[in-house]
Amino acid sequence: MTLTPGPADGARVLVTGGAGYIGSVVAARLLESGYRVTVLDDLSTGHRVGVPQGAEFVEGRIHDTAAKVLDPSFAAVLHFAAFSQVGESVAKPEKYWANNVVGTHLLLDAMREAGVRKLVFSSTAAVYGEPETVPILETARTAPTSPYGATKLAVDHMISAEAIAHGLAAVSLRYFNVAGSYNGFGERHDPESHLIPLVLKAALGERPAITLFGTDYPTPDGTCIRDYIHVADLADAHLRALHRAHEGEHLICNLGNGRGFTVREVIDAARRVTGRDIPQAEAERRAGDPATLVAGAQRAETELGWRPQHVDLDTMVADAWSFAQAVRAEGR
Repeated sequence: MTLTPGPADGARVLVTGGAGYIGSVVAARLLESGYRVTVLDDLSTGHRVGVPQGAEFVEGRIHDTAAKVLDPSFAAVLHFAAFSQVGESVAKPEKYWANNVVGTHLLLDAMREAGVRKLVFSSTAAVYGEPETVPILETARTAPTSPYGATKLAVDHMISAEAIAHGLAAVSLRYFNVAGSYNGFGERHDPESHLIPLVLKAALGERPAITLFGTDYPTPDGTCIRDYIHVADLADAHLRALHRAHEGEHLICNLGNGRGFTVREVIDAARRVTGRDIPQAEAERRAGDPATLVAGAQRAETELGWRPQHVDLDTMVADAWSFAQAVRAEGR
């Protein structure tokens, strides 16, 4: 099946969490494709500078602001507004249930009331927990090991019920690790927990070293293997999902590179890209860290016509490095 995003013809879309890393890139791509974009973000983890020029910006929470923003002129919602720190979700589960689940419930209510019947949801591979087989397919058992993963799975169930009961056209995209930058939009989490930006912070001298949590895994070099996808490829999948969504159906697709890279390979790529020595330290394994997480993305290829184009690790790291340097130089 070959599927490409159709012409937007000025269709109006709401991007919740559009001031964050992935949301900002998707919003930028939507604008480039001819959509009229409204970004809704409370800036609790997003950044005003991340809202692309040309997008309307509304500051607020989806809980009470989505109902004020949405009206029948909107064709769809792309939903990225969620807390996503696994460790924090363990320490503060109530924060994650209130934001991720209650917020989405109220968003769906607002969409139904306004007659907006198309949704693309930013889900996560964390719904699978520790996989029984690799690569991970959409048919794999869902057994999240954190409240974060549990809230995302709960939302997927909620969306499925909404599609059956009320005809919502929905696509959930479950992805693993995202990397790179796109046209000046990139990753700027605080606190940062993702490997590539942490490695680059060590390259910039903003942290003393990068820590390898576990060096005795059953992998080629003893460190964990993870699947990385370039944020530009991720954005392309969201536009394709927007075009693919069918009334009364909730399609779930995994997105990934189809291969994994070890922690050591990521560090080595960063050394090549930056030309800098990156100190590293070793520590014990973290509880709940599987040895290998790699996506099986055949359904996305079949249903969306999607296949990642930026699969080279050095390219992903180089794009992330360019963004990290620009942020530091501009002090933003």
